Amino acid sequence: MIQRYRRAAELEEQSVSLLGTPNMEARTEHQKVKHYQLLYTLTTSIGIGTIILVLFWILYYQNGFAWQSLPRVQFNWHPLLMIIGMVFFYSQAMLIYRTGRNYQKNTLKLVHMSLNLLAFILAVIALKAVFDSHNLTGTANMYTLHSWIGLTTVIVFALQFLAGFVTFLYPGLSPSIRKALLPTHVAFGSGCFAGAIIASASGFLEKAIFQKIYDQNVTEGIVVNILGLSIAFFGVLVLHLVHNVDYKRVPLADDQIVLERSDN
Repeated sequence: MIQRYRRAAELEEQSVSLLGTPNMEARTEHQKVKHYQLLYTLTTSIGIGTIILVLFWILYYQNGFAWQSLPRVQFNWHPLLMIIGMVFFYSQAMLIYRTGRNYQKNTLKLVHMSLNLLAFILAVIALKAVFDSHNLTGTANMYTLHSWIGLTTVIVFALQFLAGFVTFLYPGLSPSIRKALLPTHVAFGSGCFAGAIIASASGFLEKAIFQKIYDQNVTEGIVVNILGLSIAFFGVLVLHLVHNVDYKRVPLADDQIVLERSDN
């Protein structure tokens, strides 16, 4: 009799455990999503704040914007567009699969591609601005470490974009090949983003040194330093969000249907 009651109690515990497991998993996933959203909001706020601070620095300290009629001022398009494109838009493209986790994967692919394409277009305009500025003022090109890192990052980014488009979007390789290449794609993407962060921070430092900002205007020097720190902090947070497995998107049922269709 005692064994019978003990067995009944064990079966009841097992049934409660089985019934509770899905709810527990759902609560755990909800907490992970909540943590991601909080950290993503903080990260995005820092990114937007950095863009606003760059705009303030250019308008208040660097004489605003112009094009080839004022080549020295034309340069100012370079830092603004690079921060918007290669730092902010690029970060949003990297995070879109986790930010838009409730959307079908094909939709997220299109958004990912569009954000990357926009980042590349802005980077090309930014490079045009800096080369025009240097050429029209007689300044040498591509002799600093910042310029080497920056141009290398843009070139690798362009190759990464082209490879990703062919592999994952159109014409799209087989699912097995896509799965095998995905870690490499993510690694190169993170590397390009890190390069963009390094190039951006070193670019502001280079500008401050060349213009002797630290000697002539202490307040502007503080603004430049804050910009460098905010860019670095933003980059660390983005890479944390990208590589933390707790924030990984859970595949939807629709994703599997699309995958099966692509196999046929």
